[in-house]
Amino acid sequence: MTTALPQGHYLGRVWRAGIGPAVVTLRDGDVFDITSKTAPTTRDVLELADPVGHVATAPGENLGALATLIQTEATPDSTHLIAPADLQAIKACGVTFARSMIERVIEERAGGNPARAAEIRARVVGVIGDSLRDLVPGSAKAAEVKALLQTEGLWSQYLEVGIGPDAEVFTKAQPLSAVGTGASVGLHPISKWNNPEPEVVLAVNSRGTILGATLGNDVNLRDVEGRSALLLGKAKDNNAAAALGPFIRLFDAGFTLDSVRKLDLSLTVTGTDGFKLQGRSSMAEISRDPADLVRQTLGRHHQYPDGLMLYCGTMFSPVQDRDGPGQGFTHHLGDVVSIATPALGTLTNTVRLSTEAPEWHFGTAALMRNLAGRGLL
Repeated sequence: MTTALPQGHYLGRVWRAGIGPAVVTLRDGDVFDITSKTAPTTRDVLELADPVGHVATAPGENLGALATLIQTEATPDSTHLIAPADLQAIKACGVTFARSMIERVIEERAGGNPARAAEIRARVVGVIGDSLRDLVPGSAKAAEVKALLQTEGLWSQYLEVGIGPDAEVFTKAQPLSAVGTGASVGLHPISKWNNPEPEVVLAVNSRGTILGATLGNDVNLRDVEGRSALLLGKAKDNNAAAALGPFIRLFDAGFTLDSVRKLDLSLTVTGTDGFKLQGRSSMAEISRDPADLVRQTLGRHHQYPDGLMLYCGTMFSPVQDRDGPGQGFTHHLGDVVSIATPALGTLTNTVRLSTEAPEWHFGTAALMRNLAGRGLL
């Protein structure tokens, strides 16, 4: 696992053994604890007038090299890197890429059965092809395509949020429940058809200002959501099902929202069975601009007093057969998933059942008591 990161301004969190969660930054490859009464959480840093200035100048304690703080299956008795978000809501947008739109239609029509997917894929692609790729959601041209697909009997609720005026925005996880790099990610035990989703995740403050970005794995249960979109909550929000990290890279002169719009993410899945899957997701191919996704999530219609982390969606939908012809891809327990891009580093997690990943116990009440006990509130 590579830990090298380019020069920039980084915001993250570390669990300090015997102390609790700490706000940290990265300086010359070392991790510094900059937790203070001014900003005891990453939420508080993002609410400051100048978050970049804060992480650049705040006094801190050197906790050592980044590589020593990335651990697999870490425990409260070890000091280790954790997800960079704390009090922020964790939201996600779905079906924001043309390729994923097609795969969601296939999941829906297959009813969660991977054996039917190849046949349905051939029919859907034969009608749709690449016709969705350059559409502007909500445009007059998109309305024409909608009418054509309805005539062909291929219209879907996934295409509605993919090319219609309204983005799909859902709650991915609860505040403080996301796991960081090196940790396990969890699959609900009922799922037999699932996959990773490599995504860029935006860090947004309560005023709707996008202040930085990190990497995310929006663990996806294709069979559960494919049976019914009303099962989205069951498919998406489970123990250890949201991964974030390694750090939030804050926007500055060298890294901006335009940089995010150009990011290419690589994905590698390595199984204990010798299977290897590689893929990519390019933000340049997103159908909805990241700034528009934020506007549709936060505004006069919905406030987030503690800000939010917003998964932007993925173009990656694996179709490579793993267990047999026509079966497509699904995770095996023990898979190691690495999501990387040079600007944001690498997010690596090991796949477990959500019932076998470490339980989530440290919630908002625990955080408030911990910070109060340390004299930070």
